Amino acid sequence: MVMYFGEIAALLTAVFWTVTSLSFESAGKKVGSLSVNLIRLVLAFFIYGVVNYFRRGMFLPLDASTESWMWLALSGLVGFVMGDLLLFQAYVVIGARISMLIMALAPPITAFVGWIILGEVLSLMKWVGMAVTLTGISIVILKREKKEEDSNKRRKITTNYSIKGLLLAFGGAVGQGVGLVLSKKGMGEYDAFAASHIRVITGMIGFAVILLFAGRYGKLWKAVQHISAMKRIALGSVFGPFLGVSFSLLAIQNTQAGIAASIMSIVPVLIIPPAILLFHEKVNWKEIIGAVITVGGVAIFFL
Repeated sequence: MVMYFGEIAALLTAVFWTVTSLSFESAGKKVGSLSVNLIRLVLAFFIYGVVNYFRRGMFLPLDASTESWMWLALSGLVGFVMGDLLLFQAYVVIGARISMLIMALAPPITAFVGWIILGEVLSLMKWVGMAVTLTGISIVILKREKKEEDSNKRRKITTNYSIKGLLLAFGGAVGQGVGLVLSKKGMGEYDAFAASHIRVITGMIGFAVILLFAGRYGKLWKAVQHISAMKRIALGSVFGPFLGVSFSLLAIQNTQAGIAASIMSIVPVLIIPPAILLFHEKVNWKEIIGAVITVGGVAIFFL
């Protein structure tokens, strides 16, 4: 089990991100994605500070090297500021399920960037596992409907989604993939929670600057006063920027970045159970088959 610590951490990351995606989608529709991004990072900043103080004896990660700060700060700007800003806005425009489909492009992006920057080479079996995982996710989220053409009924994949929303989600996938690789390069053997704290700090500063130039601090104050949204942001902050990000760094620290990203991409499948239990949604046979295929793809990484 220890030899698969990175893969297990990636699976836990997927679980945490399922909770945070549902929480932030709901909050973003109430108070706006930009406000949600800054508030959740501020909350995460203090959570990391307290946890690291008791774990390591310091509130801030001042023991990190200059090189680590440089790469992790860049990772925070790319992953949190660029990637998450685009992804959270995609949640608002096209919803979490379709956004997560586009986010399934993150693993191949991560693998490609990891090959360029880190020199990581994936075996054929790992590529097969990645392909199977992404196929399962696609089956779960893509829908086909009947359309009449020349008196004949044809089944085709629907594309009735906002191009803007799809591009926003793709930008989120690029941000996540590149951010993961930059994190791995900057982290090395450094503590994963402290490394996450550096990413959160730079992400927080980045969003503060964006809000300043966008003149959106009035909406930020309204968001803070929105009790229902704040509850969801607080929940998402614990499971996202804190647990999710930390375990994602543990994952890439203990296995190849492309493998970790593929396993973490099963979030769209994991959303199905809470959708049934909490929102009483019906799951069709395609979603069940897609879930089984996705789990099979993840299992290939353990062979």
